Amino acid sequence: LAFSSISHLGWMTVIISYNPKLTLLNFYLYTLMTATVFLAMNSIKVLNLSTLMTAWTKVPSLNAVLLLTLLSLAGLPPLTGFLPKWLIIQELTKQDMAPTATAISLLSLLSLFFYLRL
Repeated sequence: LAFSSISHLGWMTVIISYNPKLTLLNFYLYTLMTATVFLAMNSIKVLNLSTLMTAWTKVPSLNAVLLLTLLSLAGLPPLTGFLPKWLIIQELTKQDMAPTATAISLLSLLSLFFYLRL
């Protein structure tokens, strides 16, 4: 989740000068999703990745919530985390910052790779 924090901070840093309200929306949603991940991991008693892999059979519903929250952090389209990223890309495009929007979108795929590995 440390890499996730750095990634989301990058998204917020890029857009803060153009649309501070969008930065706050991104921050609030990121905080909510991160808190959900930590609470789910605490409830499952996960201390490392191997424990997470074996916990799936113990509490499947809580693990499903954890999976959906991690995918939302990655910014997959039907989930909550996609909205701020989409709005940031739209705002950057309006501000003639299409290369920046393209770069952060491609770097977001790297984040998705790490989330899917979990």
